Amino acid sequence: MRILQAFLTALLLSGSIAVPAWADDPVTPPVAATKDARLNQLFIDLKRERNEKAAERIAGRIWGEWSQSGSASIDLMMQWSQKAIENQKFDVALDFLDQVVTLQPNYAEGWNRRATVHFMMKNFGKSMSDIDHTLQLEPRHFGALSGLAQIMALTGHKQSALEAWQKVLAIYPMMRSAQDQVATLSEELAGEGI
Repeated sequence: MRILQAFLTALLLSGSIAVPAWADDPVTPPVAATKDARLNQLFIDLKRERNEKAAERIAGRIWGEWSQSGSASIDLMMQWSQKAIENQKFDVALDFLDQVVTLQPNYAEGWNRRATVHFMMKNFGKSMSDIDHTLQLEPRHFGALSGLAQIMALTGHKQSALEAWQKVLAIYPMMRSAQDQVATLSEELAGEGI
């Protein structure tokens, strides 16, 4: 064991191998790198999974990763906003979410949650703007894409809604609601073309 340790020390001192940024604590790699790696693997698993219930569990784990902001204060404001939403106090929820996106503008789930509140208030333009922010930060955000599809359908843009639902299915093939919407919109658009 001492020979191996001496060999590795010699390699490090000679510059023959690179030292990772977290080498002083090799047990704990950077949180962002591990979160990204976990998310990437979860998205691979989600795309491959053919059992609807198993896919739902994977999607739940993805939502779990997305909900972790890395800040106790942001997480607390997100909890408060969720409670306000549940109590249909949308203005209160927006106050919290405005703070979230101001304090942590690279936190996609803050933008997505605010988009959801705007959607619930039928502020579709504001919701679309927040969906755009969400998708810039996390292009695989099937929740934001679903919201986009719903807005497109509600505003009479069926082709755009269909395209958004198809993007959802490219990420999350077993999402039942997306499958149903693609089938329904495809039929409606085919009927309009006759």
